[in-house]
Amino acid sequence: MAGLQTTGIIIIFAILALVVIVIIRKPIKIILKLVLNTVIGFLALFVINYLGAFIGVSVAVNWINAVIVGLLGIPGIALILLLKWLAVI
Repeated sequence: MAGLQTTGIIIIFAILALVVIVIIRKPIKIILKLVLNTVIGFLALFVINYLGAFIGVSVAVNWINAVIVGLLGIPGIALILLLKWLAVI
């Protein structure tokens, strides 16, 4: 009888662990995507600075700009360049 109770407890904990994993998986996926996009944003800013040196365009490489580029993509780069051109940044 004790073996059956132990098996039942193990099954209940396994089901609870599975439910927790399913619930947490979605937010972790979103966070990892944001981090990946931020890293891609950093790389895009470095490329803009490298290629922009030939035509006189430079953008600060920092976390704020990287997150903007990471969230918005190419329009984020355009937004940062537009704000730079308007002398807001």
